Amino acid sequence: MTITAGKKREKLDRLSELAARQDEQGVSLWQEALRRLRRNPAAIVGAVIFALFVVVALVGPFLVPYSPTDSMGIRDGLIKPGVIPGIDSAHWLGYDHQGRDEFSRLIVGARQTLLVGVVATLIGLAIGALIGGVAGTAAGLGGRWGRWLDSTLMRFIDMLLAMPSLLLAVSIAALLGPSLITVMIAVGVVSVPVFARLLRGSMISQSNSDYVLAATALGVKKSKIALTHVVPNSLAPVIVQATLTLATAIIEAAALSFLGLGNQNSAIPEWGVMLAEAQPYLGVRPGLAIYPAVAIIITALGFTLLGEAMREALDPKLRK
Repeated sequence: MTITAGKKREKLDRLSELAARQDEQGVSLWQEALRRLRRNPAAIVGAVIFALFVVVALVGPFLVPYSPTDSMGIRDGLIKPGVIPGIDSAHWLGYDHQGRDEFSRLIVGARQTLLVGVVATLIGLAIGALIGGVAGTAAGLGGRWGRWLDSTLMRFIDMLLAMPSLLLAVSIAALLGPSLITVMIAVGVVSVPVFARLLRGSMISQSNSDYVLAATALGVKKSKIALTHVVPNSLAPVIVQATLTLATAIIEAAALSFLGLGNQNSAIPEWGVMLAEAQPYLGVRPGLAIYPAVAIIITALGFTLLGEAMREALDPKLRK
């Protein structure tokens, strides 16, 4: 567990150095990164998957052919013990075990999955940025007492990093009780140490820059230097990590829902819940588990490809 935590810290510290990099030809960091992303096939694939997922999540629920809660298969007498009709011209993915249109539920479930992923990421980003910002400011500009405060905060963050993320999320969700909000909080808390350590490392790198020394020499308050200069210039790796965290959040949220710690209302489609409900019917209709599983995998893959491409474009040591 200690080795795993050490590897996490090394990776986060390496990524935190991105904010201190400047382009040798005078082109801004983001302009050069965008130029490289346009030439990266993985980035293009990831961006396409990301865009499709967002469009489906936002617009899809208004265009589905059937209500995701309509048990038409049971009403029409099509669902029988050991019999669940498959794909036909009217129902592209067939019915689920309660006679509801599987395609409509899959599309509507994308919105729920996006909501959980985005809110969980924002929770982790907000709390992690607060802790990382305080620690980075204290370490870079706070003197002896600042270094003590930074050390105290980072030991707490290291404790969170040392715990397996899914185990921590399950523990929090079990403590708070099963609900959709619980999943958001649990997944968000898991991502807090990642954002905190990234922003803290970036701010420490920026605190040693010439413009900080110049501003300090001119008598500018350290709080103003941190808020108006150091923090804005330290956000590049945090933004990259947010994209990667979205992929992790979607997977972990689906895992918690699969374990019964998520939304308890099966009438509201969610990919993790759909996957859990399909387990007793694998021998009859394995597609009920395959469809949401493939949707989760493809969506997480899209966010991961885009995030890794952004990290590679921003890091000179990883550029090809």
